[in-house]
Amino acid sequence: MAQLYRASEPDVLKSLLGRASTSPDSRQRIMGHASGLLADLRAAQNRGWVNQFLQEYRLNSSEGVALLSLAEAFLRVPDPETADLLIADKLGDADWRAHAGRSNSKLVNSATWGLVVGRVLVGEGPSGPLRRLISRAGEPFVRQAVGAAMKMMGEIFVMGRTIDEAMRRMKRGENKGFTASFDMLGEAARTFDDAGRYFQAYVGAIDAVGSDPAAGHSVSVKLSALHPRYEVARWNECVPALTEMLEALAVQAAAKNIALTVDAEESERLEMSLDIIGTVAALPSLKGWDGFGMAVQAYGKRARPVVAWANGLDRVMNVRLVKGAYWDSEIKRTQVEGLADYPLFTRKAATDVSYLAVAKDMLAAENIRPAFASHNALTVATILEWAGNSRDFEFQRLHGMGDGLYERLVRENGYHCRIYAPVGGHRDLLAYLVRRLLENGANSSFVHQLADARLSEDDILADPVAKVTLVGGTRHPSIPLPKDLFAPGHRNSSGLDLSDVATLKAAVAAVKQPVRVGSGTASPIQNAASGGEGLVQAAVARAHGAFPAWSATPVDDRAACLERLADLLEENRDRLMAICVQEAFKTIPDAIGEVREAADFCRYYAGEARARLQPVELPGPTGERNMLHIEGRGVWATIAPWNFPLAIFLGQTVAALVAGNTVVAKPAPQTPEIARFAVELAHRAGVPADALVLVTGGPDIGAALTADVRVMGVAFTGSTATAKRIARTLVENDDRPIVPLIAETGGINAMIVDSTALPEQVVADVLTSSFRSAGQRCSALRLLLVQEDVADTVIHMLQGAMDTLRLGDPADPATDVGPVIDRASYDKLMAYRAQVTDRTVKTLEAPAEGLFVPPTLVRLDRIEDLDQEWFGPILHVATWEAGKIGETIARVNAKGYGLTMGLHSRIARAAEVAEAAAAVGNLYINRSMIGAVVGSQPFGGEGLSGTGPKAGGPHYLYRFCAERAVSIDTTSAGGNATLLSLDEGGI
Repeated sequence: MAQLYRASEPDVLKSLLGRASTSPDSRQRIMGHASGLLADLRAAQNRGWVNQFLQEYRLNSSEGVALLSLAEAFLRVPDPETADLLIADKLGDADWRAHAGRSNSKLVNSATWGLVVGRVLVGEGPSGPLRRLISRAGEPFVRQAVGAAMKMMGEIFVMGRTIDEAMRRMKRGENKGFTASFDMLGEAARTFDDAGRYFQAYVGAIDAVGSDPAAGHSVSVKLSALHPRYEVARWNECVPALTEMLEALAVQAAAKNIALTVDAEESERLEMSLDIIGTVAALPSLKGWDGFGMAVQAYGKRARPVVAWANGLDRVMNVRLVKGAYWDSEIKRTQVEGLADYPLFTRKAATDVSYLAVAKDMLAAENIRPAFASHNALTVATILEWAGNSRDFEFQRLHGMGDGLYERLVRENGYHCRIYAPVGGHRDLLAYLVRRLLENGANSSFVHQLADARLSEDDILADPVAKVTLVGGTRHPSIPLPKDLFAPGHRNSSGLDLSDVATLKAAVAAVKQPVRVGSGTASPIQNAASGGEGLVQAAVARAHGAFPAWSATPVDDRAACLERLADLLEENRDRLMAICVQEAFKTIPDAIGEVREAADFCRYYAGEARARLQPVELPGPTGERNMLHIEGRGVWATIAPWNFPLAIFLGQTVAALVAGNTVVAKPAPQTPEIARFAVELAHRAGVPADALVLVTGGPDIGAALTADVRVMGVAFTGSTATAKRIARTLVENDDRPIVPLIAETGGINAMIVDSTALPEQVVADVLTSSFRSAGQRCSALRLLLVQEDVADTVIHMLQGAMDTLRLGDPADPATDVGPVIDRASYDKLMAYRAQVTDRTVKTLEAPAEGLFVPPTLVRLDRIEDLDQEWFGPILHVATWEAGKIGETIARVNAKGYGLTMGLHSRIARAAEVAEAAAAVGNLYINRSMIGAVVGSQPFGGEGLSGTGPKAGGPHYLYRFCAERAVSIDTTSAGGNATLLSLDEGGI
């Protein structure tokens, strides 16, 4: 099974195509049956205002997107002011009038006219006639109408707010003949309290469904709702806990004589899921109970082996086959982490082929009771053809979707269909609703194609096997492999798939290999720099002497050195990671990121140099040749920080080198060994030993280096105070040339959260932004600003999520927060924590040994109460008033720093305000605030946070260069040969 995880798409599809194929006679019968099902579906689509409304406002229209965005956020907004802003944002720009009167449903047309009027209302100025009407009528009725509509939309896709309500609804006439699998809404628990609440919801659902076992209903369980850290790195913690909880639920369901199905999760959780399911399936207490089951996602390359695994268990298993629920997020995760290939198929037709091949396996399996979840008429018709007269299986569909597909099969032909029926309140609905609508509204989905009048029946029912065969099983051309994500500019760096157990074990073993590192104390640092100022002068002299030859080296050759260095970094990844973990106390994911970023800098700057540092011929009058040459300046000093001891150290250094400069590179005194090995690799890659010279030591070494008048530029990353000292040094000597300083410093980085934001997403991003790397990133979140209307909710959830963090050995994959870098940092942070004890609302226990600063949450009365950066896992939180986002951003700007800022909001205009007003180098909207990617998110600040240009961006290399213009009069020999030799221009 493991070999298929990241296998190439064509290779995986080879075995599936034959299994999914049908004979010409079967194909003809399938098409006939599918055509009838298609007619039933289309007839159902024209019944009821809901179906017609969804057809009218599809997700490929701006209006459909607006409605989806409004539905996702509106019901969780508690304050009327923000609710009005959200309505105005989503309704104000869409062209509702274009939809007026187009539907066959009077109710849909009435709703459309309501949207037209709503746009007029939200689009008018305060003195417009309809605004005046509202003012006289009292509370804006638009908000009330939208609220009612959003609740109605929720009811379409959720069977009931409670399990009792859902069971009552299943008894209605439209559900006659169908059974249900009730899913208690809850995507993924962020806290242990959430997990406990979801577990009790499942217990209650099993009790309720078990009160009437003859009805045939069942319950579905999502494991990620039962544990807030359901991830491979926490295997030893979450798998036993989840096994115990699933066992309890299964024993309860068996006693009630109802079925229980474990829902599918993202691909990285598959091995954990199988471990848990397999353990519970083998329990002697459940022997004889045939109600246990699991879901399998056909879009996964491992779907077929998973079904074979389920068939090999010593019991009957109910297996629900679905197309897949996390396709877009799986694609992005694979790209972000730089993995070898995708765990799923990139074409919808390939997923359909996989589904059919797995379905055929399930029909033939001895120990599997199949359930086929699909809204696709061709898929259903194919399964009916293969099953023949058998009824020993069931179909499934989502509540609120696929109406008309199964009614005739159930009520006239004796087939069984189960409705997957979500149960929960509006708050829990939102994430589920968006995912379901996005899946079924995508251009490639059957539901979407059914509503597209431009597609013929043959188009809709086209054979997926033929489609995949036609393209040779290749990947979708718009979804490149992660390594080609930035092509043709540069090759993306390779990551490690830590969700793969074997890969994770190998990474742990690698980072525990002993490497030579200093203790981080003063004595070995001084020993390393025993030459003092003389050492620095000698290093600068070497680099100064090497400058003419290196500067004359063609830019292509210099760039090639960088590319070889990138390859060497990846070849030596294990040792580099080990040094990062042991010397800089980086966790394993951070160590991987460090190596990747360093390699990305090398390849990106190599490509940029080839493209941007070539001579440029400029326009001018005839008889004149004008050229702009871009040359190196001389010796550069690069001074790197300890928090990115490889990535920033090399990023600054290779940028200077590829621009034609020589470099004297100084790492932070806490992390010399990683720098030594990086320089060794650079020399092996072809950079001359005298073109890149390493000096190590403390502040005195840095001061001597920047004071040397032969240094023609300084690139520095560190504190604002040190950057100012360097700036003064560079201008104090009147005889010294005016040289550039590139400084990247810290910041009081704020994240602003309004009441439209999804709290679960906010909390996940806050944890990452504040506490990853023990808060020791320049970009880390320091100040969380939450709209006061939702502050209590967000802070309470954040406190619970902090309880899931683990402090410990950074070489342990379960560790979230390692120690801080040295005793000085530890003492400073702990002293500050002692000062703010009365304002601390949450902190954690830390290990007794080691420099561990506990993650701490500090409540502030005002934004202005935080006036300096605390470089560690300490987060401050304050509130702001609804409607004052611009003023809030201005108050943050007033602090003078300008590195990063975050915004969580579903209001597009809020994002526009932030983009226009935030005086920061990097603004992150609806995501975490760390992890800038080279070439994608150039990094660097302004104000007290740096000078620019931004590292990893298209303007960075120019700062390392001197520009020299040369103008030549080509007529000086007596005439303009070029002008005189012109022909007659076609006459």
